[in-house]
Amino acid sequence: MTKSITKTLAMLSTSACVAMGATAGFAETWDMPMAYSATNFHSAVGAEFASCVTAGTGGDLEIVTHPGGSLFAGAEIKRAIQTGQVNIGERLLSGHQNENALFGFDSIPFLATSFDDSERLWEAAKGPLTDLLAEQNLHLLYAVPWPAQGLYFDREINSVAEMEGIKFRSYNNATARLAELSGMLPVQIEAAEISQAFATGVAESMVSSGSTGYDRQVWESLSHFYEVDAWLPRNYVLVNLDAWNGLSAETQNVMNGCSVVAEYAGDWRSIQYTDFTLNELAANGMTVGPAGEGLTAELREFGVIMTNEWLEATGDQGQAIVDAFHASSN
Repeated sequence: MTKSITKTLAMLSTSACVAMGATAGFAETWDMPMAYSATNFHSAVGAEFASCVTAGTGGDLEIVTHPGGSLFAGAEIKRAIQTGQVNIGERLLSGHQNENALFGFDSIPFLATSFDDSERLWEAAKGPLTDLLAEQNLHLLYAVPWPAQGLYFDREINSVAEMEGIKFRSYNNATARLAELSGMLPVQIEAAEISQAFATGVAESMVSSGSTGYDRQVWESLSHFYEVDAWLPRNYVLVNLDAWNGLSAETQNVMNGCSVVAEYAGDWRSIQYTDFTLNELAANGMTVGPAGEGLTAELREFGVIMTNEWLEATGDQGQAIVDAFHASSN
């Protein structure tokens, strides 16, 4: 991502917000916890969103971002928003699939494997997910996809049999189940702890995007990245529903407008960041490329198993999402 592109997106965000006009009222500050480093594109988009809201409300509502898990660890952010410890934050909702299986819709292996597929799956799931969040006192503002997830290892891997016993960083139910099916040992590790985990041997592998690997400089510990395009999970920016309802209509309009800009900019960044980060992994000595046909076929078998398990857990609601997703491709 070049500095000029980043500057352009920031100017677009601010200009759009200022055009909405400032609102009258008293000044209020909202802290916004985020799990990923300040240099991650999700955090950059979040910071521009925060600036957009602050400018668009004429400073009446100032949003201050806290990236890198500095205010709350990733797993704590959703609960903090629900309970009003903070009014806004960003969270990878698939990390809460143990609360409700619907949260895992964006981490079904090999269902949506491209940005176009991810967008169609998001449109199919947006309504039910928004309703579920509202039941938990949460209001959804915007969502941005990660690049497609690939497999990182500290060695060459050509088959599932070679994965047995490898310590695998997990971050949600899907990654833990993938580890179980492949014989790896899942280790729950937050995003902010990735570098240390690999450097100390706590983990030896993970499924993630090129973006995460680049941000955490995993080439210092890992050697291979296999492009398997397993899924494209999303980060979601959420607001405490009571706090949202307490805002003026003018402030809500500003936040909605800033959310549209943020989602557009985030989608664009994610797409552009894909090739950039994979090239950077290779430039720093990692072997980067598609997984072999044999390994890919074995992994897709796991995808079938995990899809069926998710559909069983979500029932008619999950089936309706998958059916709508498939129908949108026709």
